[in-house]
Amino acid sequence: MIKNRFLIIILIVSIAAISASQKASYQIALLKYNGGGDWYANPTSLPNLVKFCNANLGTNISEEVATVSIGSKDIVNYPFVHITGHGNIVLSLQEVENLRNYLVSGGFLHISDNYGIDKYIRREMKRVFPDYEFLELPFSHPIYHQKYQFNSGLPKVHEHDNKPAQGFGLIYKGRLVCFYDYECDLGDGWEDADVHNDSKEKRTQALQMGANMISFVFLENYK
Repeated sequence: MIKNRFLIIILIVSIAAISASQKASYQIALLKYNGGGDWYANPTSLPNLVKFCNANLGTNISEEVATVSIGSKDIVNYPFVHITGHGNIVLSLQEVENLRNYLVSGGFLHISDNYGIDKYIRREMKRVFPDYEFLELPFSHPIYHQKYQFNSGLPKVHEHDNKPAQGFGLIYKGRLVCFYDYECDLGDGWEDADVHNDSKEKRTQALQMGANMISFVFLENYK
């Protein structure tokens, strides 16, 4: 029942994104989790991404970004969910099952490492998909080549440990169900300009890459 309901939502979203004259508004969501990490970090990032996409991709995403708990049945209402933070994240067995059902049924998860979440999110996603590993996506992957071209992969927004930015994915039955930006910090790059004082160039690059993700999820990923 959940699967059928979600697939219907995805169909509506895809038709809306493709047909500019018959678009219906839809939402993306921030995931709330337990464990002590600051799931609420970067409060201006998703609203700014939505505004950028609506202005530059012609999408009609609601500017009211939802917040949904990982274990909530309402997660199926959002074709794109985002998780970020600096610290620990712990999923219950029910949350593991709910997130897996969401992803295998057509949902998409974006993880943005806000510096410090890496070892925790890898541990918990291994529980969600025990038989799958995060794979670094090649620079030729379509997520880097939607409206905006990122021929060298993710832009480097913040330094963190001075490692190169990397984009990892979980691929289930040939479909990218989760994209993880590591040593990049796209979420910080989407924030208001005065929050981190990032250059206009860095913020633009971050928003363009975010727009590529939205485009990939709503168009490319459900062909």
